[in-house]
Amino acid sequence: MSGWEVVEEAIATRDAVKIAEIVRPGMIDRELLLDGCLRRFLRGGQVADLRFFARLHELVEPAHAEVAARAHDYLRLLPAAPPAVAELALRHLRRLDTLDPADVAEALQALLFRPERKLVAIGLSWLDQAVRDAADDADDYAPALAYAFACDAPDLQERAVRLALKHAARFTSVGAEVIRDALGLLPPDLGEQLVLVYGGEVAADEDDDCFMPVPLPASPQEDAGFPLIGDIRELGAFPEREDWRGAERWLEGFVRFCTDDRDLLRSVLARWTSWPTRLDVQPEWRYLDQWSEAMARQIVTPETWLGRSSSLLPSPVRVSPPHLFLLRRWAEVHAALRAGTLPPYLLATPTSGTGHLDPGVLVDRLEGYERTGAKVMDADLWQALLRLPRSVAPEVAARASGLTSAAGVTAARWMNGGRPVPVTAVEWTRGSTTYTGDREPAGGKHPDLVPRIALPYGGFGPLRDLLDDPDASRRDGHGVYLPWWPAVLPSDREAVALHCLPFLLYHWNAPGVEPDMLWALARNGGPAGEGIALLLAYFLVERDSWAGGKQPNEGVRVLVEMAARGDLPAAELGRQLALLLRRAWYKLSAVVESLESAARHGAHREVWEVVAGFLDVYLPGPGERARTAHTQALGFALRAASWAGARGELPCVAEIARRKGSSGFVREARRLHTRLA
Repeated sequence: MSGWEVVEEAIATRDAVKIAEIVRPGMIDRELLLDGCLRRFLRGGQVADLRFFARLHELVEPAHAEVAARAHDYLRLLPAAPPAVAELALRHLRRLDTLDPADVAEALQALLFRPERKLVAIGLSWLDQAVRDAADDADDYAPALAYAFACDAPDLQERAVRLALKHAARFTSVGAEVIRDALGLLPPDLGEQLVLVYGGEVAADEDDDCFMPVPLPASPQEDAGFPLIGDIRELGAFPEREDWRGAERWLEGFVRFCTDDRDLLRSVLARWTSWPTRLDVQPEWRYLDQWSEAMARQIVTPETWLGRSSSLLPSPVRVSPPHLFLLRRWAEVHAALRAGTLPPYLLATPTSGTGHLDPGVLVDRLEGYERTGAKVMDADLWQALLRLPRSVAPEVAARASGLTSAAGVTAARWMNGGRPVPVTAVEWTRGSTTYTGDREPAGGKHPDLVPRIALPYGGFGPLRDLLDDPDASRRDGHGVYLPWWPAVLPSDREAVALHCLPFLLYHWNAPGVEPDMLWALARNGGPAGEGIALLLAYFLVERDSWAGGKQPNEGVRVLVEMAARGDLPAAELGRQLALLLRRAWYKLSAVVESLESAARHGAHREVWEVVAGFLDVYLPGPGERARTAHTQALGFALRAASWAGARGELPCVAEIARRKGSSGFVREARRLHTRLA
């Protein structure tokens, strides 16, 4: 059995014996195995699958030089990879003595911000070593040490304080100031130990709860590349349905190898088409693996019984619009293959891990089509245009204006200001009733979310499926390929968020929106409006997404990252949090805990903006009675205002503060109003 066959069988069966055969010297290229494992780690996925690749990686036993050559990829795993993968990456990185100190400092901040106790402990050990090894001062490591002060485990806080005392002489006034600013994260007894060395104060205050601000973490760099299949033998079975990057690579490789080496492609695909097929008895093909199987069989043993590709697409009422758009792309490749008009390469293959496509690369591809007379596939062109960023460099737009084909003219118009801008909104309903005002009585706690998307003018072919009112139902068949949707519309994250809304609150009969979807949308392009704010609000109050304790949950981590990047829709987020509390079953305690956690991780100013938007909707309106939760919300707002040093009147609070009476609700409003004056 060849090395490749051993790999394929081991991956399919998770067989430990075959894994051992893989890493036997001479069986298969070690470089290929290591790179494959790292690519799989970076793509993410199910923990069980990643555990297999982690075991395979360790059996390879990467040498020092092999780790050093891939240090950047190992560093990229530290912030968000599952704990076992992050620990693996960390263990190998610590073998290196050639890492750039700036990379080490960034890695330590990522580790000490994580919720896992074990990783924080390892991070502290690495921090100790890094400070000892620093050539000059250790100021670059002060922010990481400040994050460790916020850890929930008392013993780890004590350990962080011991490190700060041990290395006090290595910090200049700049680093010492960072340490002083973080003293409020520590219990008074620990903070007082540092005051003796670093100065500052640890006096408790009932309003700010010993709060001391820390800086926002550095915004993570965007994924700069989208590696393609280099060896045709990698084009095996169609990837899992959750793996949009693998599927895009498969489709790109299939089309490219159809032109470059169809005979070799036929021999590779023959292994995956040797079983009997049921495609001929299926009335419609609703899944991409069906289309991929048909394409593979068309290469291996061309068939004539499959009919027109378009007739096999499901009805638009049976699938979600992004799902149907994906099917159209695969269907047109299948049709072009059968008609002998398949182009030599695709236009829409992304150049970034977010799904974006570099505008200059698209112009290059269209110029190649015009030189060779290749036939453009409609859905491929529209997908390529949707993947362009909102901003296109003038020189690239000018190049596009020189294109002469119909597809080139369309692309040039798109890049020169003709991109459609959808109008979006979120509509809340309960039964046949539509809410018309934010403070309208809920009348129940089980609302429906109705997405509203509209293009301001007609045209744009299949885009109307994506940028027009989605079906708000959760019927069977809808929500399939939901993790792919951000990559279909990477510059229209608000539209994707609205497509997700029917699957947000209720999960029993449809796929649910997972945290990975929120992360993808947070890092995508385009304005963030009601839809993005509502998704983020949901993950701030949904307990299933919580890590527990004072460590940040997924919603908090996204909030902090968006705050660092400067694109957090703070006021709208506050409004959506209030609507969730007014109209659904969520409680104020979840809002307070999440926002406090975000404030303590550097987003205290943004949290105040969220709170201001929250109060404007949450506080009782005319005819509503104040409840205990309203008084508690004002108390938390007072603390948040103190953390942020907020000033400026809030009309909704000022109106309450001017009322006669001495209830706790009015007193809290007066205290907040006075604080903001």
